[in-house]
Formats: sequence, structure tokens, C-alpha cells
Amino acid sequence: MLATLVAAPFIRPNWIFEEKYDGVRILAYKEGAKVRLISRNAIDRTSRYLEIASSVRKLSAETLALDGEVIVFDRKGISRFQLLQQGKGKPEYAVFDCLYANGEDLRKKPLMHRRTVLEKFVRDQPPLILARRLDPDGLKAFAIATRRGLEGILAKDQSSLYVPGRSKSWLKVKTHQEEEFVIGGFTRPTGSRNHFGALLLGVYDGARLEYAGKVGTGFTEESLRSLYGKMRNLVRRESPFAEEVRERGATFVTPKLVGQIAFSERTKDGKLRHPVFLGLRDDKSARQVTVRT
Repeated sequence: MLATLVAAPFIRPNWIFEEKYDGVRILAYKEGAKVRLISRNAIDRTSRYLEIASSVRKLSAETLALDGEVIVFDRKGISRFQLLQQGKGKPEYAVFDCLYANGEDLRKKPLMHRRTVLEKFVRDQPPLILARRLDPDGLKAFAIATRRGLEGILAKDQSSLYVPGRSKSWLKVKTHQEEEFVIGGFTRPTGSRNHFGALLLGVYDGARLEYAGKVGTGFTEESLRSLYGKMRNLVRRESPFAEEVRERGATFVTPKLVGQIAFSERTKDGKLRHPVFLGLRDDKSARQVTVRT
């Protein structure tokens, strides 16, 4: 179940507001002693997060299906995708839903009931933590999120059933701009930089990959080297972008890699202002990165 992005916070009866985490969405399945951690694009991540898997295995329920986000907190208690992607810090699993427990399918039960079942089996003890709920007033919840420097808030209708796909029963409001973009090429390095200068970014509008600008900051020497190694195997002659890209020394690649980018705003022609590269997303395919309305 995915949240729909909305422009502003709000107040509604019977809605709750949770902290929005900046990590990787994971479904956790427990069948007796067998545990699997599965990403949004159906990749098994159990071996990557062994401590989380071990903690799920120890839960008292014989069978469970949990929904949540694997995150890494910084020193201020703010989740940072960049820390998770770079392998810095201790991954934790912020659990916000329970879809199945001890033989009962809970997806057709209201969120309020599912949360009660979740709290019965999952204690707020790292590396498993319960998704933090904010003020029941959405405006106050957003103010708290902004003051603390959170990515945003998630608003959820407590009577909502769990329905796969994008839903208007779950809404998200961001305090700053951060999205995924397809990598369609790179420019030559200049000065003392190695490997490449900037990444050329795009988003899909139907079958068209629309150019969204370039990002040249946020890289470490290791990420420059690693990214270049991945892109080198995808080099192609033709531009994957629907429009002409006028970047000197551009090398184009087959659009398969997805990057997480922070930015201040979009210009009138859809280009990014002050973009910063945060890391690669291996839990989403390029075709899932589409124009947001």
C-alpha cells in the first residue's frame, strides 16, 4: 500500500499522523523459524539485514507479515537514506503495519485494528521499532516534523483497509524535496575530480524519458568510482532522453539505474535547482520513476 503525495498538511477526524522515514520499504514474513525480508521490487534482503531478520524470528507469533521501513538514524534521531545506502550506522526496522498474524489475514481489517495487533507482537526495542506517531492535529504534526528536520509526515485514515497500490487513504506531506530520478548519462570530470562530473537525470512520462537536469554534488570518491563502474557497462550512442540534452562531453547510458536526489525546487521547465546526490535505489526499477502530478 503506497501513500499519495499531497501539497499541504490538514486536519481530519479519525486520521493519524506518523513520522515519514527516509529508508527502504521492506515486507517481513515469518513462518515459524523461517524469516524473509522482501523489498518493493521483490528482492530478498534477508542476508543484508541479518540482525533485523533475527529479531523478527524471535517474535512470539508463529506467522507474521509486517510492513515497514529499514532506516538508519543520524545523531539527531533523523532517518537518512544516505547513511543506509553508504552502510554507515545501525539499520533498524520501523514497523507501521501488520498484514497477517497467527493464521489471520488482517488486510480487510481497519488500520486501527491492525495497529493493535502489531503492538501485541512488536515491542519498541531496536532494531525493531514501532513507527512513531505525531500529534493527532495534522497541522501540529507537520510543524513538529518541520522543526525536527524530518522528511515529512504520513497521514492515514484509521478506518482504511490494506489495499496494494497507490491509495488516497494514506497521504504524505514532505517538508523538503527529495525524489528518485533515472540516470540517463554523465558528463566528463573536470578539475581534480575522477570518473565523471555530473549525472544526467530524467523521469518517465509514459514511454518518454523527460530530462530533469544534472547533479554534480553529494558524491564521495568511493561513490564516484562505484557509480562509474556501473554506468560504464551501460554506455550507448543514442540519448535515452526525449528532448535534446545540450551538455558538453555527455556520455549516455541505458536508463536502468535510479538515484535518490534532494533539491530545493523545480524550475518552470521542470529542471532541478540545487540538486544533491544521496545514493542509488536498488529497490525501484527505472520504469517506476514517473512524472508526479
